[in-house]
Amino acid sequence: MNLVTNAADIIFNLIKPLNPQQDTEIVDLLAANGRILAKPVHSPLDFPHWDNSAMDGYAVRYQDVQHSSAEQPVNLEIIAEIPAGYQPKFTLQPGQAARIFTGAVIPHGADTVVMQERTRQEDNQVFILTTPQPGEFVRRKASYYQAGTQLLPAGIKLTAAEIAVLAASQCPQVRVYRRPRVAIFSTGDELVTPEQALQPGQIVDSNKYALAALVSQIGAEPILLGIVKDNPEALEQTITQAVNNADIVISSGGVSVGDYDYVKKILASLGATIHIRSVEMRPGKPLTVATFPQSPIYFGLPGNPAAVLVTFWRFVQPVIRKLSGLSQGWEPEFVKVRSHDELRSDGKRETYIWGSLHLIDGRYEFHKAGGSHSSGNLINLAQTNALALIPVGKTLISPGEDVLVLQLLSF
Repeated sequence: MNLVTNAADIIFNLIKPLNPQQDTEIVDLLAANGRILAKPVHSPLDFPHWDNSAMDGYAVRYQDVQHSSAEQPVNLEIIAEIPAGYQPKFTLQPGQAARIFTGAVIPHGADTVVMQERTRQEDNQVFILTTPQPGEFVRRKASYYQAGTQLLPAGIKLTAAEIAVLAASQCPQVRVYRRPRVAIFSTGDELVTPEQALQPGQIVDSNKYALAALVSQIGAEPILLGIVKDNPEALEQTITQAVNNADIVISSGGVSVGDYDYVKKILASLGATIHIRSVEMRPGKPLTVATFPQSPIYFGLPGNPAAVLVTFWRFVQPVIRKLSGLSQGWEPEFVKVRSHDELRSDGKRETYIWGSLHLIDGRYEFHKAGGSHSSGNLINLAQTNALALIPVGKTLISPGEDVLVLQLLSF
């Protein structure tokens, strides 16, 4: 049986990102939200494109106003008005100023902008009531970005800010990694769909819906293969189909030591290498991880719904994020916070307790979800956004004590 950290090292080292030469596609910018950039972006444009004003005010020569003050204002002749979008065709001479608006091009000869609140205008004259700093309120051409240098690196997630940068760079299409394909199926004679009437002993297959939602949230494509009965032939057929059509295969149920848990035997018969058969954690001990020669990685998750979610968050989500081409930040992120509640464990296995983070007096606190923390209790997982970790050997975390928490990110 593997310790959790050892299991995580084994699993994460099995994964290589998608191939940047083969596993990419070009998408329109409006379809790029949440995708992973596959190729660095360079722009032929400087940012700003030209010297421009950061304020409404007056474009001046610093030499003319370097000794100006409210007591002894400098008087300048206003020779033009420069709105945004207009290219001035004159050169500012000594003793002259130009009325200018935010974003407008700085005229030749000017090197400083005086904001209008520090001036007084009379007819075509402006009185400068302060001494500005040299170059004040002037955004210099290429001061944000120089044309030809790298604008965005490969391996980053494209969100609103990056998409805005690409749009401003006149990049209407972008090369991104394709979405990882994740096959999902559930095993068990007791499982039914939500549409079916429950008979004694039956339960609804909620795991399929949870896993499909989680996979979609992190930008991958779920391939739903339904419910597979506890039949070796049916399981072998489904696993073969999944392996041939997906980058990652996730099954739930059928990986413990019951008489009808066939998954490990079938994986071995299909030529898979089984790297993990169980993990020292609660919930989630019966976790199987295997790889196939053609590269898909197989996760046999437990059947209990809480164990499914915890093992997905701890192991599968980082794998999908790394596979997707994300160059950094794909690893599970643990933070130290204060526990609001008493947290208990038997100390024999690394234990995960689900709950939520709340900002209290400037510091985050972990609040344990109410009710039973059985691996079969799905109900109190609703609105969970964090998992508190109780390490092996520790049986109690008291209220007010620090605890490591895994934040449950959507991507």
